[in-house]
Amino acid sequence: MGQKINPIGFRTGSFLPWKSRWFANNVQFKDYLVEDVKIRRALMKRLVVAGITSVEIERLTKSMTITLNVSRPGVVIGRGGSGIEDVKKFVLEIMKESRGKLPKNGKIDFQVKEVKNPDVSAQLTLMRIIQDLERRMPHRRVVTKAMERAMNAGALGIKVVLSGRIGGADIGRTEKFHQGSVPSQTLRKEIDYAQTPALLKKGYVGVKVWIYKKEEN
Repeated sequence: MGQKINPIGFRTGSFLPWKSRWFANNVQFKDYLVEDVKIRRALMKRLVVAGITSVEIERLTKSMTITLNVSRPGVVIGRGGSGIEDVKKFVLEIMKESRGKLPKNGKIDFQVKEVKNPDVSAQLTLMRIIQDLERRMPHRRVVTKAMERAMNAGALGIKVVLSGRIGGADIGRTEKFHQGSVPSQTLRKEIDYAQTPALLKKGYVGVKVWIYKKEEN
């Protein structure tokens, strides 16, 4: 695998399911693809407080199912399901903006799945690191704390890479941190991965997180 390919993308279709599941002809494909990207980005930004890790979209002929994987499902559902209705209206507005009109027979179902062990989620670990860096906390302390938290939660290994003007340095550099084992050459191992740049006072700092999880029997 080396260092040049996304571990999630490399395993998708063989060991991991697709995040978008639908069939479309040549005319509809590009529209559905762009719409999926917009919906996924908007929901990931809107539901940060709920600890969202991923958004799965499945389309049928007259309906669409969106699965939200979150660590705090109660925040999404709300009292009496009011939160889900707000999210549904939000998604319909995105679809209207993307298509120029509301979808016909636009039945949208939402499924909210709880992330059972959020401390070994690469996406949630990444967001904690970014939030602490944006609060100007020392980067070594932030990363060490995140790695210890993941290892104590049952992870077999974790690797974190920071790149850019770390700590406000004049010259950009790359720093790597790791604990345990993170096998990058074995496809059958469950490696969770996430990457997002952190916007700090001196510029962007790229953050990448690999977490080697225990295999569930």
